[in-house]
Amino acid sequence: MTAYEGDTERTFAALPPAHGRGFAQSWWGRAWLKALEETALDSAQVKTGRRLARAGAVGAVSVRPGRLTAVVQDRDGTAHRADVLLEELSDEQWDRFVDMAVERAGHVAALLDREMPPHLVEDAAAAGIELLPGLGDLEPECDCGAWDHCGHTAALCYQVARLLDQDPFVLLLMRGRGERAVMDALQTHGGASAVQAPCREGVDASEAYAAGHVLPPPPTPPVLQEGPGVPPSLDTETVPAPVADPAALSFLASRAAAEAYRLLAAALRAGHDQQPVEVGPTAAEDAVRLAAGAPRPAVLERLAEGSGRDREALDVAVRAWRLGGRAALSVLEQEWAVEGDTLARARAALEAAWEEDERPSLRARANRWTVVGEPHQLRLDRDGCWWPYRRERGHWVPAGEASQDPATALASAALPPDEL
Repeated sequence: MTAYEGDTERTFAALPPAHGRGFAQSWWGRAWLKALEETALDSAQVKTGRRLARAGAVGAVSVRPGRLTAVVQDRDGTAHRADVLLEELSDEQWDRFVDMAVERAGHVAALLDREMPPHLVEDAAAAGIELLPGLGDLEPECDCGAWDHCGHTAALCYQVARLLDQDPFVLLLMRGRGERAVMDALQTHGGASAVQAPCREGVDASEAYAAGHVLPPPPTPPVLQEGPGVPPSLDTETVPAPVADPAALSFLASRAAAEAYRLLAAALRAGHDQQPVEVGPTAAEDAVRLAAGAPRPAVLERLAEGSGRDREALDVAVRAWRLGGRAALSVLEQEWAVEGDTLARARAALEAAWEEDERPSLRARANRWTVVGEPHQLRLDRDGCWWPYRRERGHWVPAGEASQDPATALASAALPPDEL
């Protein structure tokens, strides 16, 4: 691969404090943090680093092959230069990575969309190329003199997880190649079509003749328009006594068009055939989904009645749906017993989230942990994520998106509604 001047180092401006937000939403960002948390011998330093990163103590981050660098400030304002080293891939490994990527159009499409799907990483690993760091791969260096990960290098890693969420090319640069070098290599190895039009149309005539038969070409995928179509208007003047509310029918038609458009867009997305089958919502869930489309008050009343909720309960359910869809709605309306290994992991997460003198007093009931003396609550879902809740007008309502870190989630519950 050709090295490009200016393509071998990127500097990212300091990010704002992460109050109310997790450090990694993408699976590759979480894998990065897992490598840190499993490598550090002192979990207290990891918690210190998380606290520093959340407070915005990490300055501009420089990313170049094999090294991350940033200045991190302690609580007393003392600045330290922190570096984290990651082994670069060899030229031979990069060639194998490019050859592997161009073999499957979905890999190139994912990189163009700034995504790193699991199957790309798995295929790379099968070819002997480890993109994500593993246990012990993140080597710390800090002028504070620590020989292991200290709070400064841990804070740098937490900040980089946020960068990885935005752009997985940051990881590829750490492994030795910038974005332009990777894209040009994909085009050189696979031809222009590798980057611009990965799907080849038709079959070479000699190949078809040698096969002994010619199969008809597959149907052309439908063209995705700019948005769902406009439903037909309902002429109420010619219908003396409509059996259904025209406004409700018009709303249902428009929402059906929008949902069909969403499903079509998902079906045309690269790698859709490798995604799990999406199970449709129940009638009660679908009523909330429809209500989230902001219909007229009369339609909202009918949706509330049909789903067995009053208007206030429907409004809260819509709030949950907009934060996290069916998963968030389940956390709002279902209470379940946390037992066995799940309970042990939850307690460990709560123990590690705060320093001893900062840990809030929590009262547990089922999958809900309420802060004693405060109108704030954490709810655990079945995937191990924490959802923030706040008590408003005598009811618990969702206060933000889910987080893997209970401290981050609880910070969301404490924010004023207009800051969410």
